[in-house]
Amino acid sequence: MERRSMQSETLSAVFQTYFRILKHAMQPAATRSKVNTSLLYGAFGAYPLLSPCLNGLGKFSHLIDLDFMGDLMTSLKTLACGGSNSDGSPGNCLTVSECLRCCIVAFKVMRNNLDALNVDLQDFFAQFYNLLLEYRPDREDRGEVLAEALKMILCDVRQHDMQRAAAFVKRLATFSLCVGTAESMAALVTLYHLLLKNAKCRNLLENDAGGGSVSGSVVKYHPYVSDPNLSGALSSVLWELSLLSKHYHPAVKEMASSILSMSTAHNQIHLSIKSPPEAFGEYSLERESFTPKSKLGTLNRKRKKGSESSKPSSNWSTTDMVNPGDEEEVKKRFSEHFMLLRDIAENERLRGELNHTMSSIQLYEEYKRQKKRKQEDPKTRKKGKSKFSVESS
Repeated sequence: MERRSMQSETLSAVFQTYFRILKHAMQPAATRSKVNTSLLYGAFGAYPLLSPCLNGLGKFSHLIDLDFMGDLMTSLKTLACGGSNSDGSPGNCLTVSECLRCCIVAFKVMRNNLDALNVDLQDFFAQFYNLLLEYRPDREDRGEVLAEALKMILCDVRQHDMQRAAAFVKRLATFSLCVGTAESMAALVTLYHLLLKNAKCRNLLENDAGGGSVSGSVVKYHPYVSDPNLSGALSSVLWELSLLSKHYHPAVKEMASSILSMSTAHNQIHLSIKSPPEAFGEYSLERESFTPKSKLGTLNRKRKKGSESSKPSSNWSTTDMVNPGDEEEVKKRFSEHFMLLRDIAENERLRGELNHTMSSIQLYEEYKRQKKRKQEDPKTRKKGKSKFSVESS
């Protein structure tokens, strides 16, 4: 009994800490204490405790008291929107990964308390739909968080509204064109799951001139609308998959081709595929060692025949080409090559300046000679006049 009471008090203290962190993250920046944030937060961002707080809430969501569920979902909705204030002005600067974590926790809470909660998750769907456009791998947005969000929000949900499913299918196809291999595979796997669950969305694979053969209340596709239900994605086509079927990575190419070959039949049977986190993890590790196939060897052999009778213009000759897998050697050769080009350009610039200076010196010397001649001419004239006057006298 004492042990149970201690566990209950510990759990209550942990959740109080979590809610305090959420409340602090929701405060606008102007109301926080004006301390040196660089000394306080260091390299962990403006909210170093928010990520472990959201992880803990997702892990222990089945233990949260139902009386706090409404306030928790409201807080998560506010943070998922970037923590904007009541008047619509931005209150803080959450990263895309932190906003995605808020959406993930909301769906975990909803799933673990499905019988006791009656919450509309449409706002979280809309926010996740908009966050896909804001994801930037070069801005330290975490791909594993995105993959988990794709699985939790789109793959694990049993049934989607047709308009919303079509909007996410179209958005994921566009997203796959703009990111790396790992993120593209996670997005394509999710797209595949959505097409399997929503047979009518497979009409987006038809290449009719006016878009898909199924249209809803919105007859024209609006790609930048914030609400997926109003995007009108059913009137569009997945032309992005045609480009992805020619991707440099064979996995992305194969996945896009398999999606394009899907039929609109309702009774079609498909093999099970990996989840988005598994696909992201596999190809994010492979990204370091993968090198696309190249026709460098055949090109070198053709160039060697033509270069035997002619001298190479620089030390970057075709016979010295290296293996594309040796990245350091390639960098070294490129560095030497561009240093040579830079030296040639610098030499040409200095030669031009030298020619300009020499021409200026020659013009100045010519000017001095002409000036000297002008000064000598009056003296000779005076001598000639005096000589003429003496002779006449």
